[in-house]
Amino acid sequence: MPSYATLAPFIVKRPWLHNLLKPVASWYANAAGYRQLGLRFDDLILEEDEDVLKAIQRLSPKESYDRVYRIRRAYQCSVSHKLLPKDQWTKPEEDVPYLSPILEQIKAEHKEKEALDSLTVIKSH
Repeated sequence: MPSYATLAPFIVKRPWLHNLLKPVASWYANAAGYRQLGLRFDDLILEEDEDVLKAIQRLSPKESYDRVYRIRRAYQCSVSHKLLPKDQWTKPEEDVPYLSPILEQIKAEHKEKEALDSLTVIKSH
């Protein structure tokens, strides 16, 4: 569960609202500019949180390598003040979550651990 307020579940449950906002969401993702640098949305998650570091460690070696490659390539583009050629931009269908599901799983594990740690044992006589 995200630590920020989100209207996504509300919007997804209402197809008419989803269809209305889909073009706006696509425009916003393109305007954000991360796809022109070859990044995926989950590449933007900051690595300052302990849970994010755990999630990154759980990535497959290939996915971890790809993430580092995309970030380094984007950094190089940023330093040189250039965008990637259009054929190297991240396509919308490629921009799928790969780190968020693992992060949600870790947060669920923390929640479950807290619930189990707070259990009280009542002895019956």
